[in-house]
Amino acid sequence: MTAPRPIDRLIQIMERLRDPDGGCPWDVAQTFATIAPYTIEEAYEVADAIERGDLDELKGELGDLLFQVVFHARMAEEQGLFAFDDVAVAMADKLERRHPHVFGDEAARTDAVSQKARWEDIKAGERVAKAQHGVLDDVPVGLPALARAAKLTKRAGRVGFDWPSTDEVFDKLHEEVAELRAEIAAGDLDKAREEMGDLLFVVANLARKLEVEPEDALRGANAKFIRRFAFIEAELAKDGRTPDQSNLAEMDALWNAAKAAEKAG
Repeated sequence: MTAPRPIDRLIQIMERLRDPDGGCPWDVAQTFATIAPYTIEEAYEVADAIERGDLDELKGELGDLLFQVVFHARMAEEQGLFAFDDVAVAMADKLERRHPHVFGDEAARTDAVSQKARWEDIKAGERVAKAQHGVLDDVPVGLPALARAAKLTKRAGRVGFDWPSTDEVFDKLHEEVAELRAEIAAGDLDKAREEMGDLLFVVANLARKLEVEPEDALRGANAKFIRRFAFIEAELAKDGRTPDQSNLAEMDALWNAAKAAEKAG
């Protein structure tokens, strides 16, 4: 007897897990909404494995992400909406449609930038076909806020709603910082929260102008913070102390020492 293909085996396992009679009670109880956070989490774990260069772990994380796709497809099939094969067919059709220079008669653009612009033109046509006439209509709400901000400004920039250079973005950044400080000084925390959002939005726009992915940049900053704080903990541990047994001045000096060591290395 021929063993089933791995993807078919995974689909069969999912069917068993979702079986109301004899399946897993937790899996049976799930819905699109309850599973969505896990799907996002698995995507981040894929990105984390790539960031750390752990290709062995990447295999497992990609499997976890694939399982999420199978899970959603199974729930959709139970409701008579679509099945896993429909997901694969839709993706294959989209790839062929968006690569007419590979699968059709259209000539390829001469460079990656021009080809990406053509990709965006094709996507714009798809939005019109879906009656999504607004420039920002299909920017996913579920994206991380910084990533969505960058995507919103990029989409608006394609139709000319954009600053000509980073100079104007920096001017706006200084303006938003001043407005935030004013609201904090006035003690209006509701308005301060709004101004904080405006400030983060401008930062995301600046990242986009510099062709920096804000989520990637912030992940890097998070990793740097963890690395340098671990240095502080290690140095204090040499004296048998912990951070709560130190003070800001000492820890700040150790932070600077960690920073200097990184630059020297």
